[in-house]
Amino acid sequence: MLKRIIYTLSILCLLTLPAYAYIDPGTGSMLFSIVLCSVTSIFFLLNSFILKLKTNLFSEKSLGKNYHKFIVYSEGKQYYSVFKPILDEFETRKIPVMYYTSSEDDNILKEKYEYIQTEFIGKGNKAYFKLAFLNADICLMTTPQLDVLQLKRSKKVKHYCHILHAVGFSMGYRLFSLDYYDSVLCDAKYQIPMIREIEKKRNLPPKKLQVVGCTYMDFNKKRLGEPEPNEKYTILIAPSWGQYSLLNRFGEEILSKLSETDFKVIVRPHPQSLIVDKKLIDNLSKEYEKYSDISWDFSSDNLKAMSKSDVLISDFSSIMMDYAFLFKKPFLYVDTKINFDIYDSSDLDDLPPWRFKTMEIIGRKLNIENGDITNIVDIINQVKSDDKLLENIE
Repeated sequence: MLKRIIYTLSILCLLTLPAYAYIDPGTGSMLFSIVLCSVTSIFFLLNSFILKLKTNLFSEKSLGKNYHKFIVYSEGKQYYSVFKPILDEFETRKIPVMYYTSSEDDNILKEKYEYIQTEFIGKGNKAYFKLAFLNADICLMTTPQLDVLQLKRSKKVKHYCHILHAVGFSMGYRLFSLDYYDSVLCDAKYQIPMIREIEKKRNLPPKKLQVVGCTYMDFNKKRLGEPEPNEKYTILIAPSWGQYSLLNRFGEEILSKLSETDFKVIVRPHPQSLIVDKKLIDNLSKEYEKYSDISWDFSSDNLKAMSKSDVLISDFSSIMMDYAFLFKKPFLYVDTKINFDIYDSSDLDDLPPWRFKTMEIIGRKLNIENGDITNIVDIINQVKSDDKLLENIE
């Protein structure tokens, strides 16, 4: 019903009737923008009103039920390696935990636990509605921007704890990512001064910060088998997603250069690219399907693709740290001129953040101005025998 009302109002607003007056193009464009913005605002205001109404109607009934001392929430199956070691430890200590997931095929749901309850709670608004009424002492998540976007704090959760899901990632989140968490499980000490600086500048209460290492790195290290030698030198292209990503900026140029070589190429887009950059991915995969040495990997687990390759090409994705530290292999990264303004790191005095400084030491930067994309094949051949990079990684 609500959608019908909004649709009707939109049509009425956009209907044109004869008018015996002159409106210059600039004013007409401005009026159109005002109408469009007004309709959009009405839509979101009504949506917000309905959500608040539901919250007030059901909160008293929901908040008193389903209490759990510990709740863990996962956005999806891609975070299996983050939460599996934690849940295993709770199971070993015989401590009950409630695990919620937004992936129906999350492998955690298949685990045979005695003390861990698991439940698929749906995606999007359905999941957010459920999470808004949690009743727990501690809720652990790897989802950023709590209480900023749709994911809201529940009145009956005493403590929200965030765990990082990538090395060097806390300042790589979008703005206000950790502001409303009570604690953060950090991968290393370097995270602490950055988070403290943000807290001070935004007048936030200090969070409890605990260095715990990387659960997913420990988990994946145990999964590593003996590396199998490749018949051909294999290049893995695994970038981040969005407008500043490698595939968006230079995907076609790089693939064209590599298609002329004897290299084997594996292209593994970020899982989010399959949503945000779907048209681009579809076009590129179709354009290069005729090349037998270029394959695409859309699996949620990146370990196999990393183990099968000899060198990685990326942009600002944290996969470079996984690649360097798990496999001790070299990587190249493209300077895509990322805009830091939309990330938490934009509020740091000392830019670029730690990960970007580290990339310069353990990776080979591809400068667009120097024509490195054009010469990428020669640079790959140089990196093959660059022992200094491997020493730096070590």
